[in-house]
Amino acid sequence: MQVNWKGVYPAVSTQFHADESLNLNASQQMLDRLINEGVNGIIVCGTVGENCSMSAAEKRQVLAAAKEAVNGRVPLISGVAETTTALAAQYAKDAETIGIDGLMVLPGMVYRSAPHEAIHHLLQVAKNTALPVMVYNNPVSYSVDISLDSMEILAKQPNIVAVKESTEDTRRITELYNRFGNRFTVFSGVDDIALESLMLGATGWISGLTNVFPEESVAIYQLAAQGRYAEALEIWRWFLPLLRLDTIPTLVQCIKLAEQLAGRGSETVRAPRLALSGAERQRVISLFEQAMASRPDLRKFTL
Repeated sequence: MQVNWKGVYPAVSTQFHADESLNLNASQQMLDRLINEGVNGIIVCGTVGENCSMSAAEKRQVLAAAKEAVNGRVPLISGVAETTTALAAQYAKDAETIGIDGLMVLPGMVYRSAPHEAIHHLLQVAKNTALPVMVYNNPVSYSVDISLDSMEILAKQPNIVAVKESTEDTRRITELYNRFGNRFTVFSGVDDIALESLMLGATGWISGLTNVFPEESVAIYQLAAQGRYAEALEIWRWFLPLLRLDTIPTLVQCIKLAEQLAGRGSETVRAPRLALSGAERQRVISLFEQAMASRPDLRKFTL
């Protein structure tokens, strides 16, 4: 199975009303704006999208609303984050019925899987859909590394086509290419090492802070793709303090607060997450204000 997945794919937030109910209209407006600003794909129901804070029915509502808003303009991929393999397989079937373009599959939630269990889970989800599948490898958060040997087994499943590499070890990108050639499309999944990952051959970047500064994110990708690393680095150094927010436990609250400050969404999250307060809140506000005060003029870069 071949896919043409490349570029910057924001892992979008799910918008809620003040009472924490779904705000599908706001979510659709956010998606439309991101696409108009040049992003190359959309990831819904990921970590930033608070997948595990939604009911099964709500997740399907979010997918249907996203499908309507995206309207085939860019690839639309959904995270698959379920507590059991059976639930994940059913989600994959339902996502295919709704008509999205692909799945980003996480290991089973709550239970800390052994490597062979994670492989089983990923294979069963892939076998229950005709959609292309991206493996989400994030051992920092989910305590299981989808190693090169594990990817060797997964490579035998034709519709497992990509990997979101979030080990925080950029050597893994080269190791994937050395072992598998172009068998897998490789995405960087950690915001604060995205430029290094693109330089090493990652064909895409799945990002949280792109929700706040999409045009700058796309510019970094385009410049890196053209080998114009010195120019990409100029934007990167400006962006890095904000990008670090994607790597901490409160990343969802941080990103949604930054979205609100930018006039792009609401900071409302679902409990047990709570909106930031005190010094932590002020830190995000200060980082955002500093970024706005020194925001690069993208017109100087011919893209």
